[in-house]
Amino acid sequence: MSGNIRLLQDTLERTAAEDRAALIAYLPAGFPTVDGGIEAVKAALDGGADVVEVGLPHSDPVLDGPVIQTADDIALRGGVRIADVMRTVREAHEATGKPVLVMTYWNPIDRYGVERFTAELAEAGGAGCILPDLPVQESAVWREHADKHGLATVFVVAPSSQDARLATITAAGSGFVYAASLMGVTGTRESVGEQAADLVRRTRATCDLPVCVGLGVSDAAQAAEVASFADGVIVGSAFVKRMLDADDHAAGIAAVKELAGELARGVRRSRPAS
Repeated sequence: MSGNIRLLQDTLERTAAEDRAALIAYLPAGFPTVDGGIEAVKAALDGGADVVEVGLPHSDPVLDGPVIQTADDIALRGGVRIADVMRTVREAHEATGKPVLVMTYWNPIDRYGVERFTAELAEAGGAGCILPDLPVQESAVWREHADKHGLATVFVVAPSSQDARLATITAAGSGFVYAASLMGVTGTRESVGEQAADLVRRTRATCDLPVCVGLGVSDAAQAAEVASFADGVIVGSAFVKRMLDADDHAAGIAAVKELAGELARGVRRSRPAS
């Protein structure tokens, strides 16, 4: 069965045609439970997210800050497995018809088996994978299987990436490019910073892929700021924090849906004249 890279591409083309950035939400599978995590992902999509990233919880999440680390720890202590991640992808996609990706570090895929992982992700209706710690020069086997199964391979670029390195990374990727807005780990911040706009500009000079910005966006105003120069706005920690801070599960789900709506309105604000 083929995955949904085409759906992801069509979605990003549609949002561009609407003269706005796409809203991409991130939530980890298995948080606070497998069923609860599926509810949360659906709530983000129903609230206005165009795309969702389902995180595969990891014991050593080097790119993730304390908020997502806390959620990952809850999921891992709850016994989440890769099968639960695939179930989350399947149920979220079937319920909403929207593209769903998995964000994961390389080690779990390597241990699980690349062919097995890609085949199961495609069968679940997944659109692809974001692989923040897989070096491009070591990615040939992954990309071969991802291409075979119709899955996007999304690589992460950072403000420290030199132009030649950007060109190497973007030439190997598909779907979109994940531009980390600053050096550091995920988390909400007071300002997204000018580094992000410069990174988007430099990345676009190397490829025709959409460039989506993550790390630090937490509210509608920041979403609007990033949407003025990026093709997509990626929000993770703010959604997870809403879940962690809620009085109960129902309140957490409502908070996720509400935040998605606020951010969706943010990315739809008029862009400045170029």
